[in-house]
Amino acid sequence: MQSVIIIGASLAGLNAAETLRREGYVGRLLVVGEEPHLPYDRPPLSKEIARGEWPVERTALDIDAILDDVEWRLSTKATALEALTRTVTFADGSRESYDGIIIATGAAPRRLAGDAMSGVHVLRTREDAVGLGADLARPDAHIVIVGGGFIGQEVAASARKLGRRVTMLEAVAPAAHVLGCEMGEMLAALHRRNGVDVRLGVAATAFEGEGRLKRVQLSDGTAIDADVALLGIGVVPNSDWLEGSGLTIENGVLCDESCLAAPGIVACGDVACWPNLRNGETRRIEHWDNALRQGEHAAKRLLAEAGGDHPGPYAPVPWFWTDQYGQKLQLLGSPVSHDELRFVIGSSGEDKFVALYRRGDRLTAAIAMGLPAKLNKFRKLLENSASWEEALAISAA
Repeated sequence: MQSVIIIGASLAGLNAAETLRREGYVGRLLVVGEEPHLPYDRPPLSKEIARGEWPVERTALDIDAILDDVEWRLSTKATALEALTRTVTFADGSRESYDGIIIATGAAPRRLAGDAMSGVHVLRTREDAVGLGADLARPDAHIVIVGGGFIGQEVAASARKLGRRVTMLEAVAPAAHVLGCEMGEMLAALHRRNGVDVRLGVAATAFEGEGRLKRVQLSDGTAIDADVALLGIGVVPNSDWLEGSGLTIENGVLCDESCLAAPGIVACGDVACWPNLRNGETRRIEHWDNALRQGEHAAKRLLAEAGGDHPGPYAPVPWFWTDQYGQKLQLLGSPVSHDELRFVIGSSGEDKFVALYRRGDRLTAAIAMGLPAKLNKFRKLLENSASWEEALAISAA
């Protein structure tokens, strides 16, 4: 293998590049990124950057000296791919073929009609965070959070830390689509205790204002006067450019259990959809930890195409965290389609707790707030596909 291109100058792409070099790949290595920046860390965007506590440059990721000979092509967009010949077309019309391709193009925030006005924000890039932070810096700002996912929740917590007025709109309850209704209602209560006006069962239908946001119309016929809004209604994988490529595009780039999308082509990070043999789920995972680990695995899988050791299936126990109101909420495993949620330490009304998720007779996830050490004892159980009875016995010990 003489040439490899990584499409996406992201955390996943960066870790893939470093892994290639550490594993002994010495050929040409090109990293293409649509943004003008070298890889940077996104978690601080909704917190320290949005609150104006850090200069945006502080989000830059350390790049190992092992990548000193890498070609960085920033502000460059890949527009098409021919999988059979591994040929990439760029926005300027140029085309080039490679021995190996790593797709790490991430995801983009969902938008709403009429959201292209001053004061209405999404949050994905450095520029997004700086723009949002400028609006939140105004003492009289009232921000409407449209969607109660984790990005929306973190921005709500940041705005409240700044003393701003916050209204959150969500169809069911914050993060209920991931964590279930009971945990979602607990998160709604947490935000209400911290001064957020949480409105459930209602959606934004229109943004009004002449150049600048002045009002948000709601599905129940009411309206909210507000000059700032954040759309936190999820993301879509950046895979449209791959239509007609010969790859299978289903909720992102569909890979096999090892992250291989086609001969000589792998995917990783938010854009990769793959079957996790540990839990039987085929989906994408939009978490920092997954981008880090999957970038490494995808790079090793690509090298296996050239005779390297096969890394086997990529079957992690997912891990996620969110920081809100001085508390850290952490999730291990997958709560998707769970049959039961049981609190084993504390309860849903407390700021410190540990709860377990069951699907069938298996432990599938564990979640905790403020008790990281208590949560960690369930990691090995999840890695070993422990039974529900084993998990309850450990929690009682």
